[in-house]
Amino acid sequence: MSDSSIEQAIAMLALTEKVVVEGAGAVGLAAVIENQKTFKNKNVGIIDLDIRQKSMFRFLENRSDFCRKQKSDLPRPTFYKIDQSNKDSKAESNSEEEKRFADALTTLEETCDFLIIDCPGGISNYVKMAHTVADILVTPMNDSLIDFDLLAKIEASTGKVVGPSIYSEMVWECRQIRASAKHPPIDWVILRNRISHVFSKNKHQVGNSLKNLSKRIGFRLSTGFSERVIFKELFLSGLTLLDLEKMADWQPTLSHISARQEMRMLLAGLNLTGD
Repeated sequence: MSDSSIEQAIAMLALTEKVVVEGAGAVGLAAVIENQKTFKNKNVGIIDLDIRQKSMFRFLENRSDFCRKQKSDLPRPTFYKIDQSNKDSKAESNSEEEKRFADALTTLEETCDFLIIDCPGGISNYVKMAHTVADILVTPMNDSLIDFDLLAKIEASTGKVVGPSIYSEMVWECRQIRASAKHPPIDWVILRNRISHVFSKNKHQVGNSLKNLSKRIGFRLSTGFSERVIFKELFLSGLTLLDLEKMADWQPTLSHISARQEMRMLLAGLNLTGD
């Protein structure tokens, strides 16, 4: 990413709160925000950078289909799709993608109070730009040492952290860019995903390692999501648990109520102002 494009990216969306969410954790987050009373009359925009998997795109398609078939007026965010550049040279490709990203930010800034950028798991030009402009970065990770390796390297014999991962180094670089432009630091939130209710040595070790690492590389831990079937089932309809509250025939189970509370705790933990 060139210096000029970095400055351009940072200058974008000065009045819009931006949340970058990686991986499947982004699915449904925009709809949840629009359902909260705190954010009534606030508009949410989405940029989908997960060009291959397109989970967010498919979720919103399913949501639109549901609303059309059920004649429902459930809130739907403004969606902006960005394609990958097909230019031959890396320089030309980066330049084209930087322009597309800047255009997306400019377009959504006009109508949106909140912007969610869905990123793939890897590192790319788009991902670097998204992290640079992010006010809040939400990184979901499965409750395993395999996923932990994406944040830091661990010494096998002692379990101690010996160094940051490539991804953590990228986040640090993006923080440095923002600091040089005198912008507020990124609020980095780690979201533990698919947490098992059964105690295990792995679960305990991941928890302790995350607490120690948070002080070292500067992130905070959010209340996570347990392993629940309901999250996967709702994807096909493009719904969230907060949508189900409005359904007259919905009969919640204890598991559904617990899952709904997890979502509310996540939103509370993100400290979104809604102003």
